[in-house]
Amino acid sequence: MAVAQDISPIISPVVSPVMEKLSAYMAEARNRALPDNVVQETKHHILDTVAAMVSGSELSPGRMAIQFARAYGGEKIATVVASQVLCGPIEAAFANGELAHSDESDDDFTTGGAHPGCAVVPAALAAGEQFGITGTHFLRAVALGYDIAMRAMKTIGPGMKETHNLVGTMGATAAAGCAASLTAQQMRWLLDYAAQQAGAGIGAWRRDTDHIEKAFVFGAMGARNGVNAALVVHSGWTGVNDILSGPNNFVESYNPKADPAGMIEQLGERYGVVQTTLKKWTTGGPIQAPLDALDNLRKRQPFQADQVKQVVVRAATSAAYTVNNRDMPDICLQHLVAVMLIDKTVSFRAAHDKARMQDPAVLRERAKVQLVPDEELERLIPVRVAIVEVTLTDGTRLSERVEHVRGTPENPMTRDEVVAKARELMSPVLGASVCSSLIERVLTLDNVKDVRELRPLLQGDSQLERRNK
Repeated sequence: MAVAQDISPIISPVVSPVMEKLSAYMAEARNRALPDNVVQETKHHILDTVAAMVSGSELSPGRMAIQFARAYGGEKIATVVASQVLCGPIEAAFANGELAHSDESDDDFTTGGAHPGCAVVPAALAAGEQFGITGTHFLRAVALGYDIAMRAMKTIGPGMKETHNLVGTMGATAAAGCAASLTAQQMRWLLDYAAQQAGAGIGAWRRDTDHIEKAFVFGAMGARNGVNAALVVHSGWTGVNDILSGPNNFVESYNPKADPAGMIEQLGERYGVVQTTLKKWTTGGPIQAPLDALDNLRKRQPFQADQVKQVVVRAATSAAYTVNNRDMPDICLQHLVAVMLIDKTVSFRAAHDKARMQDPAVLRERAKVQLVPDEELERLIPVRVAIVEVTLTDGTRLSERVEHVRGTPENPMTRDEVVAKARELMSPVLGASVCSSLIERVLTLDNVKDVRELRPLLQGDSQLERRNK
């Protein structure tokens, strides 16, 4: 007779202290008051992400997302932003995640390697509509999403080549689980299903010149994964009690040298949303510092484009590679520096005007721009430092070094700046009146009794819907 093997180490119900603390914190998040500065930052990041969704509706990835949601159908529960489409929460989260990263206007972690808002906010919104949560509950779900996303990035991320889906899936799952009011035990199973989905995403997205696959990897996939995990656990699914310990656990699978305790480091003291950068400019991340530098130089000593002989931009080697002479205008450094010289700013519309890349006036200024990969600046990564040197036709030399771009925790945008950016992105799509009302509602989410109250403002009007068909 065969002797049964001892499999108790595999099926052990024992939960590690790390998982005990993490799951309890996540379960209690919906009832835990946040510090005032965290509440304000969370509102700013929700508004910024909603603005990215709305403006993204007029770009190719956003249009494709709305078309997908309309064709896919599903129960009419959750809103697809900037459209009249209502569908199931999983499909809505997926579509809104694609909308939120249709562009380069959404937030990113200051340390790089992730755009949390484009997955976390759509997941919290879709699950919030499913369960009819309050504005305060929604805020807390979003804040929790950033907390878990940031800690997954720091704990497990160093062992992964691609971290965008890791951050998106872990953050969106936490946010959706909070919106679903899961218990501590359910949160443990939730993290199991998040971990099983978090390793997807390969670097081939860099070859996508339409930004559609990039938006899927950064936003849509994580948002969908998160809501899916929350809904199956809410419906009664069980799973592994502790995916952070034991054989074949999440941390061991991707970063064997990591300490799982990183997932609870300074929980309730250090908030992920406060460590996340809002972009002043609606462009790729490595272009933020050069545009800041040019803006600073012009404020200090005004000059016209025809007075410029040469512009030399020094950037970290990896950053320079990402934005060097790209086909997409919002990720092409040379093009946007040329636009800045002519327009004295870079608007959302200008950053997405591909036809203007062939404008003789822009090409004339672009010929003056030289991008220099700098190994010394590379050693400062993940901080993206840039040095811009402008030589004028009269021989004057101007130089500006930007250590922390506007919108980083070290150099934060004011509420007025956040609102101005949101207004620029949303007014052309929603109209000035609806845009103002939506901004006001987001900034006073504490007074929203049911997050579904945002739907009429998020949907826009019938004219917008006709444009999206």
